[in-house]
Amino acid sequence: MEMTRMSEETRYEYLKRQIRAVEFLRLTKSVKSYQEMMKLTGIPITVLNRYVKGHILPSPERATSILDKLEKGYDVTSHIMDKISFDKGGFLDNTKVLGDTLLLRYVADHVVQRLAGRRVSKVLTVAVDGIPLAVHIASAFSVPILYAKKDKEIGVSNFIEETYTVSKAGIQVSLYLPKDGIEKRDSVLITDDVVRSGEQLKALVNMVKRSKAEIAGVFVLIAVGEKWKKEIDDSANYPVYSIVTLPEKE
Repeated sequence: MEMTRMSEETRYEYLKRQIRAVEFLRLTKSVKSYQEMMKLTGIPITVLNRYVKGHILPSPERATSILDKLEKGYDVTSHIMDKISFDKGGFLDNTKVLGDTLLLRYVADHVVQRLAGRRVSKVLTVAVDGIPLAVHIASAFSVPILYAKKDKEIGVSNFIEETYTVSKAGIQVSLYLPKDGIEKRDSVLITDDVVRSGEQLKALVNMVKRSKAEIAGVFVLIAVGEKWKKEIDDSANYPVYSIVTLPEKE
């Protein structure tokens, strides 16, 4: 019985690796040609094409080789930069990033690897733009997702409320999270798609601290400058980082 369960677990892990290799091939295909992918992997274009189209799966051994070789030639920062744009007013548009499920899955796997050894029991973000990224990260950790909102959810009686000031606009914003969402035994990963000043992320950090739970880390997809890190928590003993850092405007 034990041998059967171990065998099933092994097959499941193999299948996950094979599917991840195919997803990564599809992700790489969006930034590289089949010719470039063949040079990186040593796999004929016709076979790569069949993998990308889902006609066949690579063997577990080949899947491992594909992942090892492609990751060395893939720059996630450049990929994200290629997908973002700015309007005439200088405002960031990252909708193409948030709509790219393969890219977000890769980012989620990156976060899991980056936080290896740290316990994560829940993922916390702010509605609405932070949700697509947070869902993929929570799925990668196999944990629940929580999101604070700027209005009270109908049907929920008790909330944790945190108010912060948007310094540049000079206005106050309140965030609301169901009070029973975070428990003392939780270790919460806080995430968001974009950070500029850091006040909103600091509000999430305060919510976790008020719940007397641990903070596993703070991860942001795109950051503007570095000052936001100090705004969040000067004495942070957990990872605080972003994948893309854009220069601050003078």
